[in-house]
This record gives sequence, structure tokens and C-alpha cells, in this order.
Amino acid sequence: MPTFDNTDLLLPPEPGQRALARELYALAAEQPIISPHGHVDPALLAEDRPFPDPAQLLIVPDHYLTRMLLSQGVPPADLGVPTRDGSPVETDGRIIWRRFAAHWHLFRGTPSRLWLEQTFRTVFGVHTALGPATADAVYDELAARLAEPDFRPRALFERFGIEVLATTESPLDDLGQHAKLAADGWGGPGGRVVTTFRPDDVVDMEFEGWSTNVDRLGELAGEDTGTYAGYLAALRARRAAFIAAGATSSDHGHPTARTLDLAPEEAARLYDRGRRGEADAADAEAFRAHMLVEFARMSLDDGLVMQLHPGAVRNHNRWLHARHGRDVGGDVPQATEYVHALAPLLERYGNDPRLRVVLYTLDEDTFTRELAPLAGGYAALLLGAPWWFLDSPEVLRRFRETVTETAGFYNTTGFVDDTRAFCSIPVRHDVARRVDAGFLARLVAEHRLPMDEAAETIVDLAYRLPRRVFNFGGQNQ
Repeated sequence: MPTFDNTDLLLPPEPGQRALARELYALAAEQPIISPHGHVDPALLAEDRPFPDPAQLLIVPDHYLTRMLLSQGVPPADLGVPTRDGSPVETDGRIIWRRFAAHWHLFRGTPSRLWLEQTFRTVFGVHTALGPATADAVYDELAARLAEPDFRPRALFERFGIEVLATTESPLDDLGQHAKLAADGWGGPGGRVVTTFRPDDVVDMEFEGWSTNVDRLGELAGEDTGTYAGYLAALRARRAAFIAAGATSSDHGHPTARTLDLAPEEAARLYDRGRRGEADAADAEAFRAHMLVEFARMSLDDGLVMQLHPGAVRNHNRWLHARHGRDVGGDVPQATEYVHALAPLLERYGNDPRLRVVLYTLDEDTFTRELAPLAGGYAALLLGAPWWFLDSPEVLRRFRETVTETAGFYNTTGFVDDTRAFCSIPVRHDVARRVDAGFLARLVAEHRLPMDEAAETIVDLAYRLPRRVFNFGGQNQ
């Protein structure tokens, strides 16, 4: 994995703790990367084509960046973000890059700046400080690197030290790119690049085109989704196809963490209302909630680890959604309740150690009050790393401080990068490893943990835990 030129980046400022953290970080830094949940396009690695220009690689698809400029009045079209109606956007990479560099000051103190600067330095060997006056120089250095064979996707995958990378696909995906990866010796069960089953677009009745999507689900699975029983059969069939393509987990991005354990006939009535176009918002929420319990039941049968990512208000910026579509920076977090919301699922399956449910949150207030006590009290629950709006050094530190006292280290998953930005993967993992080194060094300095146990723990957090939790190396290892 690439190493940072500033060896003490993010390590504790107190000299004694810093020395301990250096030792611990050195152990973590040599571990391979396990990336068990993310949104890298599998075509990137299946086709292994040279990356496009620096703007198309690093700015256009990164809603962390385009969102910030939108907040200062720069429309996404001026940064090359495609429009839903095909109306013109900026396509000149150098112009996009200059426009971005002119607003670089907006990112002072943000994790986006940290990730991007370290990507420049550790991935591309570019040490020129970005700014309006240096925009062209940085662009040219990056473009020169991207023209080299060593900077093709598969070559970088090797250099990053990635052992396993999981992408995320809808049940409607034909998994063709994963089939190509498998044919090349990169994918399939136990492969280096695997898929994740993400069924939101066929579960959420409020998802645009839900009923049409369900029809397509039936076609792909060879099942009649005109009935609820056929719908469940189709989901099981697609899960089996994903497992055959290497999947070890499913992922569920619901607005809330609510679960419901409905009788089959009641669930069928909800489903029928949705298919007739008669379901309201309450029906949609109830159906989503019930399906989480249904998916837990399926996981007991097929072994997929179940991830729950609740709490995002999708497309809050309606203008942005109307103009540019989903996943371009228009979502915001909301307060999320877990204790009562998860009770039906936990009542049914929470004490079954065969089930693994990985919980994430966008509501930091729940770390101590809800998530740590839940994970510390149910065999089926584990806590995922802070994600999206929370995957910053400060929140990663607070996560360890607030969660460890109740849930310990071993009811968590290790780091999960959840990124679309392929070139930032080693940087994000390195940041998490440095934060964990600092936290463990403090425990050692306070005589709360022996150094040998801290050393074992940081390797667990960096490598062994995510590998075990997500079944990379065998189911329920």
C-alpha cells in the first residue's frame, strides 16, 4: 500500500503517545486492504482501460467535491456532471480542473482535501500544492502519470495492496462485468473483485419505476412477480446468482432502520397494493420494514452478511435531482432511531449467531446511546465504520471513544471505505489505520491495554476483522 510522506500524519501530538502510535501504525500499514463495501464500477477493473483525464477521474464523479462547489454557486454542469436530459455540460477536462482549483480554498480542514492531497502524493507522486496558480501544472503531472501502464486500474489494484474489493449491484444487473472478471481470474467466489446484492430498487415502492423494476426482476429470475410468493422466489434466485458471482453480503439503504415481522398474507396485501399503484408512503415504509426481516430470513438460508445503511434523506435537493439525477450530492442525513426500530428483527433473529447484520449510521448521536449497547447485547449485530458524512478523522476517533466502552473492538467490522473513488481507497484505509493507532496508543499510555494486545488489536481492525466479518475466506469462518 502506498505510504504517506508525512509519517506522523494524524498521529497524537504528545511525544510518548506518538512513539507508541508509530509502532502500532507500522503493523497496520503492512496489512493488505479488505474493501468489503463500496461503489467502484466493476467495469473499471473488468475492462482495465486507461483512466480518462484527471478531471473525469477525480472531480466529475465525486459528489463530495461537486457538492461543495454547488454550495458556493458553481453548478454541477460547469464541473462536467452529466444531466438527465442530455443538455450540455462542460467537457473540457482542463477547464473543469481550473474551475475546481479556483475554489480549492473551500476544502480547508475537510476530509475531501486530506484524501485528495494524499491521493496526489501517494498514488501519483505529485507533490505540487494545488491552487489557482498551479492548476495546469498539477493537471499536466497527473495526466502524464495516467498515460503510463503502471497507472491502469489493475496495476493500481496490485500496488494498493487490495486483497478483496466488493462492488455493489442491483438485482437487475446482469453481472456481465463480474463474469468477465471471473473469466480473467479476478472474480467469482473467493475472487479479488466480488459483487454485493443491493435490492433497494426492487424493494422500495417509492423508488422511481419500482413496479417496472419488479417486472424486470421476474424476467431475469424466471419467476412470476405478479404474486408476492413469486416476488420472494425471484429475490432468492437473484441472490443465488450473486453468490455464484462471488457475493458474500447484501446491502440495504433504507430511509429508516424500521423493521416489521408481518404475516405472509399481510405482506402479500401490501405488495399487491404497490403493484396496483395504490400504496401510500406508510405502505411503502411498512413493506421496506417487513422486507428487512424477510432478508434476514434469507440470509440464514444462504449465508449472505446483511448490511443496513439507514438515515439518508435521498434527493433532498430536488433541483439537483431533477437536473442531474441520483447520487450527485443531493442527499442529507436525518436523525435515526434503532432501539425500537430493530426490535422486531432482533426478537426473531437477533440471538442467532449464524446471522450477521452490520449496522451503519449517519446519526452520530446514536453511537453511545443505541448502537454500541445493541451490538454489545445481540449475537447477530456488528457495527460498521462511520460512513459518508461521518468518515472523517474526527468522527473515526469519536467512534472508537464512544463505542469501545460498551461494544468493544470485536463487535465492529474494521474500516469500510464505501467509496466510488477507486484511487482514494488506500488513502482512506490509511487514515483509518492512523486514527486507530492513535486511539490504541492512548490506551497503552494510560496503562489500560498492554502493548502486545494493542499490536494484535490493530492488525485485527485493519485486516482480520473485515476479512472474517464479511466471509472473505469462507462462510462463517
